[in-house]
Amino acid sequence: MHIFITGIAGFLGSNLADYYLSKGYKVSGNDNLVGGDLQNVSEKVNFYQYDCENLEKNSKYFKNVDVVVHAAAYAHEGLSVFSPYLITKNIFSGSISVFTAAIQQNVKRIVFCSSMARYGNIEQPFKESDIPNPVDPYGIAKLSAEKVLINLSKTHGIEYNIAIPHNILGPKQKYDDPFRNVAAIMINLMLQNRQPVIYGDGEQTRSFSDVNDCIYCIDKLATDPNIISQIFNIGPDENYITINELYRKVSNIMKFNKDPIYYPDRPNEVKYSNCSADKAREILGYKTEYDVDMSLKRMAEFIKKNGVKKFVYNYDLEIDNDLTPKTWSKKFF
Repeated sequence: MHIFITGIAGFLGSNLADYYLSKGYKVSGNDNLVGGDLQNVSEKVNFYQYDCENLEKNSKYFKNVDVVVHAAAYAHEGLSVFSPYLITKNIFSGSISVFTAAIQQNVKRIVFCSSMARYGNIEQPFKESDIPNPVDPYGIAKLSAEKVLINLSKTHGIEYNIAIPHNILGPKQKYDDPFRNVAAIMINLMLQNRQPVIYGDGEQTRSFSDVNDCIYCIDKLATDPNIISQIFNIGPDENYITINELYRKVSNIMKFNKDPIYYPDRPNEVKYSNCSADKAREILGYKTEYDVDMSLKRMAEFIKKNGVKKFVYNYDLEIDNDLTPKTWSKKFF
């Protein structure tokens, strides 16, 4: 089987590639290396450096591909409120380019990696059957891309599945991006003996999942002939914690004794975000093998091994006003 992974130099994409290589599959993929790292990519991968918004190149490299896993994304939910054009263009236009090229080249199946941001402020726990109500441009773009994929699938007869991962943790996650990956940011700052930032009161809740607990589920969405045209939450529903609790866990692992610095809430940030894993348990055999503490320890070991990095502001703020987090506008990190 030939698997093509967009965003293959990123966190999820590179871990998926390693998994498929271990199964003996042919693996190809692309990345623009804005949010990915070439060191994450195995030499056994057919790697192409370009942006997934490029329809011509997508079509060229999707030839003779069986399954496309679209994992590429500027996964910046909070930043999308202040750089909406950049983020939504990447999420929506990039996704439509991938879907179109896959249809052009008669790819059998597309797996789209969506986001919990699609749900927004609705009753918890979020279920796949719920009517989403995203509250930020990132979530709106993800949900819009889903709808186009479903429409194109029905029209052109291409198979699809949609995965909704939960705040994934583990090795290879980018930790020098000041706009995303809260646990990785905390670890990188603590290694520099700097106090991490928490927005709001820190009582917002999130479900965190280990990348290894996600991969075998995504594999089933890509390769199981009996699972078609489905949407799945992929991640735990029994271990959601507050950001304050996350900070305490990371501090204990890092033996860091300073308190965090609290900044005002970020606009449009969902306070409580927890999903049901019932459907994934029933159909995909999902179960949590790695709890949050294990995942954080694996991440901390990876970051320590690779060394402290300065934070890189790869994305310009399109809107800078009184609502913009000062940690971003003043480049606090």
